[in-house]
Amino acid sequence: MSIRHGLLALLERGPRYGSQLRTEFESRTGSTWPLNVGQVYTTLARLERDGLVAPDGEDPAGHTLYAITDPGRAELRQWYERPVDRTNPPRDELSIKLAMAVGAPGVDIRAVIQSQRHATIKAMQDYTRLKAQALAEIESGRSGERDDLAWLLVVEQLIFQTEAEARWLDHCESRLVRLAGPADRGAEPTPSQATTTATATTATAATASASAAATDLPRRARTRRG
Repeated sequence: MSIRHGLLALLERGPRYGSQLRTEFESRTGSTWPLNVGQVYTTLARLERDGLVAPDGEDPAGHTLYAITDPGRAELRQWYERPVDRTNPPRDELSIKLAMAVGAPGVDIRAVIQSQRHATIKAMQDYTRLKAQALAEIESGRSGERDDLAWLLVVEQLIFQTEAEARWLDHCESRLVRLAGPADRGAEPTPSQATTTATATTATAATASASAAATDLPRRARTRRG
């Protein structure tokens, strides 16, 4: 996660102080990646050191304001244009856990998979409910439409991510069955696999519906303003 560039993006909208940046960052991302004030000010100090932001006076309450500089704007533009590097993926605890569980004495790897599948499906259902709430907020006009739309994009990414994880867990279990001994290969598919497929299908349909609704938002907003 690039906190550095996230803060630059917020500062492009005007000078801000540390706590204000933290609040706006969490509003945009639905507090998916919470920040603490110390983290924000440490990042601001590095941005100032690199010439990407500069102090810009104080607000009436005495908070030090920071503004983006021209080099900061150039860095932000490059960040938007540059694809996210996927050649060095971050460590994934679940992948490491399953890799270590293969052949580990006394570990039932299929039990590990089924336990994780249950947790993943629950997370997918929770994210789907959050998506419905974000859509309701946008359509009602009760809060900032821009922030709610930003949160909607984030939560839909989380839904797709958990859906992919659930399908990967199904694949892992199938792979283990195929590579197991003859006695194990005759086992019936686990009920959890059918549950995963049904839940993933439901989540995909809900996400598609949300995406269609999000696409239609500008038109509905113009209709309301008209």
